[in-house]
Amino acid sequence: MLNKTRAIAAPMCAAFIASAAFAGGSCTYSKTAQSQCGSSNAGYQVVQAGHHSEPNIIQIASTTEGFGTLTAAITAAGLADALQGEGPFTVFAPTDDAFAKLPAGTVESLLRPENRETLVSILKFHVVPGRVMAKDVVKVTSADTLMGQRVDVNVDGGNVTINGANVIATDVTAGNGVIHVIDTVILPEDKNILSVAAEANMFNTLAAALGAAELTSALEGDGPFTVLAPTDEAFAKLPAGTIENLLKVENRDQLRAILLYHVIEGRVYSDQAINAKKARTLQGSKVKIKSAYGSVKINDAKVIAADIDATNGVIHVIDTVLLPPSH
Repeated sequence: MLNKTRAIAAPMCAAFIASAAFAGGSCTYSKTAQSQCGSSNAGYQVVQAGHHSEPNIIQIASTTEGFGTLTAAITAAGLADALQGEGPFTVFAPTDDAFAKLPAGTVESLLRPENRETLVSILKFHVVPGRVMAKDVVKVTSADTLMGQRVDVNVDGGNVTINGANVIATDVTAGNGVIHVIDTVILPEDKNILSVAAEANMFNTLAAALGAAELTSALEGDGPFTVLAPTDEAFAKLPAGTIENLLKVENRDQLRAILLYHVIEGRVYSDQAINAKKARTLQGSKVKIKSAYGSVKINDAKVIAADIDATNGVIHVIDTVLLPPSH
């Protein structure tokens, strides 16, 4: 089964834009005073302060007990200067205890120079552009990170989770953004589009077609790509003999055109696609996107799972093979 699907009709935003509240109050960091601002901020040094006098995110993390591992990771990743910049940034900051929950040896491995790229991806997955205060979260279900992939936001009464990590303190404000403290390190998808699809075991025909069309290596590249992925059942709906005919060497160009009609340049999530109403594919022609009565269609194909992240893009699963206009 695919690890991650989203309700395609749910509201999604490139940044948090709603108005409501995380559990707990709004606090501003200070090294010299300690107070409690709602139960969610217990144990963190906070005091009301003017925006212009506030330290930046890195200064807060490096001088606050409980963020030693995060500070070391940011330094090893070469991100300290960036997070001391103007921003603003919203950082979901894992505590030392959160890092300690990772398998033994994971942190030490990530801090090695040869693993810097992986570490950078993980840390950027904890950062959302903009100053996103706790009151701005309840009506959204996801947010874009600096890494490119989205994080899921879930609100259940007074509890808020980010990709399953509990938010345990909120609104630690900095001169260049805000910190929300989480109890678990959140990890982005670390497999590319084809690997994610292969694990689902429902795209075997698509994989065979990509191989026959010599497109496999392209979709293993950096991208990012948005793939409208027909299931094996979708291919089975084609007239008898169609797949076998398309897989023949002499029909490679036709097969490539069909497959490229299922790929859009860039990482396009479902809410963005719905708003755009159409998208140009790598084949050259456009697909039409429409949403009605809780379902989304790409041309005549129904989207049955959406917003499945991969390192190099995103997958939307469809129940029908799309055929470009010339076919």
